[in-house]
Amino acid sequence: MERLGQVDAVALDKTGTLTEGSPRVTDVRPLPGSGLDEAELLTLAATAERPSEHPLARAVVDAARERGLDLPGAEDFTSAPGVGVTAVVDGRGVAVGAPARLLDGTGSTVTTVSEELEESGRTAVLVLVDGAPAGLLGIADRLRPDAAATVAALTTLTGTAPVLLTGDNPRAAAHLAAEAGIDDVRAGLLPQDKMAAVQELESTGRKVLVVGDGVNDAPALAAAHTGVAMGRAGSDLALETADAVIVRDELAAVPTTVALSRRARRLVVQNLVIAGVFITGLVVWDLAGNLPLPLGVAGHEGSTVLVGLNGLRLLRESAWQRAAAEGTG
Repeated sequence: MERLGQVDAVALDKTGTLTEGSPRVTDVRPLPGSGLDEAELLTLAATAERPSEHPLARAVVDAARERGLDLPGAEDFTSAPGVGVTAVVDGRGVAVGAPARLLDGTGSTVTTVSEELEESGRTAVLVLVDGAPAGLLGIADRLRPDAAATVAALTTLTGTAPVLLTGDNPRAAAHLAAEAGIDDVRAGLLPQDKMAAVQELESTGRKVLVVGDGVNDAPALAAAHTGVAMGRAGSDLALETADAVIVRDELAAVPTTVALSRRARRLVVQNLVIAGVFITGLVVWDLAGNLPLPLGVAGHEGSTVLVGLNGLRLLRESAWQRAAAEGTG
């Protein structure tokens, strides 16, 4: 709680943090020559993604179920944070992930389709079948209603605008960042890249607050001065790594809590002054004259009572409301 009030820079994740964390598949694009239709492509992708905890994986699985597709079992599932997943589905090797991560040099068709999806603010997901590009999925997520207000509040509290750290493609990230009011966008980052970005900010003497929710964010949460995880959609690793958890997934609680932490720190200083003044007064009285024992006890215990009552002011609803007002500028 004390560290929250000390932060002077903020880094935010995108999916599940700035966005609602409930992405949906908007496009299913089989590539020419793949021999797959939309249903077959989505079935392979959803089957491979089903064991994954990533929000985009859940979106693919949900899209397949909404279409009533039967998902066979997957074998040899592996997940590489920030890259994608691989699995064997009906004897075929299937990989699902970011086009730039799965292919060193994407073909012209893959590049054209992915750029088209990204320009419209969607996340492009490539599906490889037996090592060959089979199609792309377009996935969209909505910005949280309180995201722009939270960014503005954090900018006011820290004096610097938050930084967006995401593994998503630069076009989709820039599109969403513009809606949220963020100028500094660092996209296409692997987990270790997010951690390096946080360490870079920390090296300038700043105390960085990182807000994230996924496995990809865990290294950054650990490296930050203070890490906060989104509770509802957060992965187990992120929740365990973070210093604090937003239980109700209200992004606006972040600046409010920072403001409350600073208010608590001011109150601690007030209490130290109150206690110091009382004790100093009693000592001077005793040295300069004759301090009766009952008055000494009353003065000492009286200062303790005042300090306790002053601290209890933070438990009032009005204290949270004032912190919320400070957090929103």
